[in-house]
Amino acid sequence: MGKNDKDISKIPSKILAEVSKVVVGKDEIKEVLLTALLGEGHVLIEGLPGTAKTTLAKTFSQAIGGDFKRIQFTPDMLPADVTGFYLYTPDGKSRFMEGPLFANVVLSDELNRTTPRTQAALIEAMQERQVTVEGITQLLPRPFMIIASQLPYGSEGTYPLTEVQADRFMFRVWSDHLSKEDEKQVITNLDYIEEPDVQPVVSSQDIAELQEAIKKVHVSEEVKDYIVSLVRFARDDPDILSGPSTRASVSLFKGSRVIAFLQGRDYVIPDDVKKLAPYVLIHRIRVKPEAEMEDVTPMTVTERVIQGVAVPKN
Repeated sequence: MGKNDKDISKIPSKILAEVSKVVVGKDEIKEVLLTALLGEGHVLIEGLPGTAKTTLAKTFSQAIGGDFKRIQFTPDMLPADVTGFYLYTPDGKSRFMEGPLFANVVLSDELNRTTPRTQAALIEAMQERQVTVEGITQLLPRPFMIIASQLPYGSEGTYPLTEVQADRFMFRVWSDHLSKEDEKQVITNLDYIEEPDVQPVVSSQDIAELQEAIKKVHVSEEVKDYIVSLVRFARDDPDILSGPSTRASVSLFKGSRVIAFLQGRDYVIPDDVKKLAPYVLIHRIRVKPEAEMEDVTPMTVTERVIQGVAVPKN
């Protein structure tokens, strides 16, 4: 018997509270992760080493009761190291050996340290929740979510994500160092943080019910027009080499329904869309080299887009 809507609405705050027992600060990233989970998307976290990306992903997984696996990407990794492979025995039989993608939450750590060939092993999994090895399709568990971390663009020994790969991420968020107060809280609670007691506060069935409830959130024609206008405005920017695809519109649509639900509404308002626009657009924008020389960045273009598109009145 499923939970009623009243009970379901309390689950997201329980997840955030459980994660916050271990992860100090990072409220923005926590909300983005929750929004992606409920919107059936994936998150790219960019930031310097030591900014709690791994801890956050692992704790988030534990709070939702999921199976967590971590892939530490390196330049010498092969696609089979990610997806899995068939093990053949002398008698001609074979058995599929699951790769680390077979989990509910997969941390793809330092994704841009591996080659584009191995990065591409994630594309089918992220889009279709399955992997195909030797022509045979293997379904991944549900829910399924990839949280990928990457070092800042241009860092030594990195391979930039291809446009196709980046486009599979619903959101991109920046992970910075903690504030002085939060860093002090970390060392004060260090003994607990290093050996946390994180309890699952939600089941896979609960997540499925939440995802279905969110699909009932109403999006008006005016808000749909606003979503599409933002994406098209970004595409038409003169400083853009390549702009966001239709997946950006889909991400804004799905994500804004989650934001509305989390705020207790059964309808989306333009501010929900506007709030998510930077997370959806910035990693889907490639700036022309000549514009980069003028200090134009994807964030510059994203801000230009948000300011340039009129917000609907209702």
